[in-house]
Amino acid sequence: MSQPIENLDEVLKNHKLSKEEYQDILRILDGRHPNIVEIGIFSAMWSEHCSYKSSTKYLRGFPTKAPWVIQGPGENAGVIDIGEGMAAVFKMESHNHPSFIEPFQGAATGVGGILRDIFTMGARPVANLNALRFGTVNGDSDTAKYQRHLVRGVVDGIGSYGNCMGVPTIGGEVSFDESYNGNILVNAFSLGLVKADEIFLGVASGIGNSVMYVGSKTGRDGLGGAVMSSDSFTEESKSLRPTVQVGDPFTEKLLLEACLELFKTDHVVGIQDMGAAGLTSSAFEMAGKTGAGLIMHLDKVPAREEGMTPYDFMLSESQERMLICAKKGSEQAIIDIFEKWELDVAVIGEVTDTARMELMWHGEKCADMPIAPVSEEAPVLDRPVARPAYLDEVNAKTVESYPAVDDQEAYETLLSNIEVSDKAWVYNQYDSMVQTNTTKGPGSLDASSIRIKENGKALAMSSDCNPRYCYIDPKKGAALAVVESGRNVAMSGARPLSITDCLNYGNPENPEVMWQFAQGCEGIKEACLELNTPVVSGNVSLYNETNGVSVFPTPAIAMVGLNDDQNKVLPSAFQEEGSQILLVGETKGEFGGSLYIKALHGETAGSLPTFDYKTELALWELVIEANKQGLLKAAKDVNVGGLAIALSKMAAVSNKGVSAEIALDDSKNIFDESQSRALLEVSEEHVEAVVRMAMDLGIKVTNIGTVGGESVKVNDVELSLEKVKDIYFNTFARTIEQDL
Repeated sequence: MSQPIENLDEVLKNHKLSKEEYQDILRILDGRHPNIVEIGIFSAMWSEHCSYKSSTKYLRGFPTKAPWVIQGPGENAGVIDIGEGMAAVFKMESHNHPSFIEPFQGAATGVGGILRDIFTMGARPVANLNALRFGTVNGDSDTAKYQRHLVRGVVDGIGSYGNCMGVPTIGGEVSFDESYNGNILVNAFSLGLVKADEIFLGVASGIGNSVMYVGSKTGRDGLGGAVMSSDSFTEESKSLRPTVQVGDPFTEKLLLEACLELFKTDHVVGIQDMGAAGLTSSAFEMAGKTGAGLIMHLDKVPAREEGMTPYDFMLSESQERMLICAKKGSEQAIIDIFEKWELDVAVIGEVTDTARMELMWHGEKCADMPIAPVSEEAPVLDRPVARPAYLDEVNAKTVESYPAVDDQEAYETLLSNIEVSDKAWVYNQYDSMVQTNTTKGPGSLDASSIRIKENGKALAMSSDCNPRYCYIDPKKGAALAVVESGRNVAMSGARPLSITDCLNYGNPENPEVMWQFAQGCEGIKEACLELNTPVVSGNVSLYNETNGVSVFPTPAIAMVGLNDDQNKVLPSAFQEEGSQILLVGETKGEFGGSLYIKALHGETAGSLPTFDYKTELALWELVIEANKQGLLKAAKDVNVGGLAIALSKMAAVSNKGVSAEIALDDSKNIFDESQSRALLEVSEEHVEAVVRMAMDLGIKVTNIGTVGGESVKVNDVELSLEKVKDIYFNTFARTIEQDL
């Protein structure tokens, strides 16, 4: 029996392993004490970031199947059938902790990582989105100044990496709340296209087949990254920069092209991105899926630094690296491809029949572990849950609990809120048109869209979540994130098909946070079942907490939908003066978690009413079918800020005024956030046909006004079009650049 590690308690603490987990490790190793390399491997593989040990219990039961789903959760990304032999590959990931510590590199490597998840499946990335949450950015406080610094760094990092890769960033979302002051959220989404019969998986099999390392050399950057991302923050966390990876998009571009060239050959059994936990996670996951064993010679791994140890090689999170299981005899052909692209490539091991991971260092064994218990049998925790005490107080309030505000004052305040304002300052730093397939890009409202040259169709995608809704009702709020992302996709004329998610929550050791997470998962399950939009991939990010304060529950949802005709992508801004505006759906005076209460009274409060999925699906059907028949000029959903804000956005983006009159029970209901509503722009000759379609579907529809004029007028509130445009387009830049 080997000797126990010196200072074991301190080693376990540094590796975020519990005494109970150490006893499991001893059992797995048949009573032998692990060495420091093996401790590091267990620590990474059993980290929250890699093992989902707190969340697995609640993720079970997600709907993951449909006739169009080719690959569900469990691989690098999900895959759906989009017709004519083509498939879309997509996923969403978090890079929250690294982006708070080092915003540029944290965000940049988040983009790099999600792109590798896509092209390791054999797909060429064709579209990126991002979902960003920051804290308070208004004012002169140190917090606001630091948050503005984070905004600038994150946006710069996303733009830098995506632009260098030649992948368009076609949309996304940015929101703000003081709950993110100590822990921002940076979620990256990417989608790629591949022939449906040319998809590659992350597996290692075939005794004697070679294990090959390709990409950049390995350094010490990112050491401990997966473990760092599985812990809460304190004030000292800003000093953790060595745990943040450093990206090189130009190398990744070469890696992308080399991999896509390789995929045209018959040399590959499986391939895996070296993401969180680097060589450890990629090797254990590839072998764990098949029950194979691996022997790897770590001294053969290309090194960027002197004096690196086996521990460093296994746990480094250096970027732009892949692990390949290659058919025996194909090694030189693979070497030739990667050397042509000026990338490092080396044969570092082979597949065995032992079901064990044997790591060698200059001829001597430095680790020997069974693979399955490490990769497939991480602890599944059943953490305590408790309904948060705050809910009783916030749910008891209604909009009537606050002093009345003049409607005109309320309108100008909401329109000026950076939650509402156009984010051109952000998306103008991203190349949204590279590859020339973007048909609906950032700033065009609602979902973004790309054409698919191979089959004449279009894909629409949207990332959405309202954290205020999730705070006052974690289950309904998560369900509404699915609904909102689907509604945005439908507004472009595409049929929503599947989601990927990024579930951002606080400290799972807090029973109230665990309750929020459990409820959020139930909401997503319910919505995906009702809407027939299965989950095909996703990510869980826990421990988004600093100094004991957790972020709002933020289950970001990215929906992907298909439009059968790329020439019928529906705009979301007004197209022609004189058009009629139809309001579809009912305005019920719902203000729970609304921007109205937050912007005017500084609180997130209220409750969410019961939601009717059948009405929502009818709304989608109306817009999709009316668009197919050429009856619509534009469509936009009504969400944050209500009717007045939705009409103002459409007017600002189109540079066309609007005059609308809506019969309401209360004048302030022009700001309410009732669900399942949309604004349709329809030419006069098509109004009757659209109204008839709506009635046949059992949906309320009202003609509320016309497009045109020099002002935006909604009932009793009014501003000149020029004023609306100035507020909408310039507020964000004025806020973020005030320190410069």
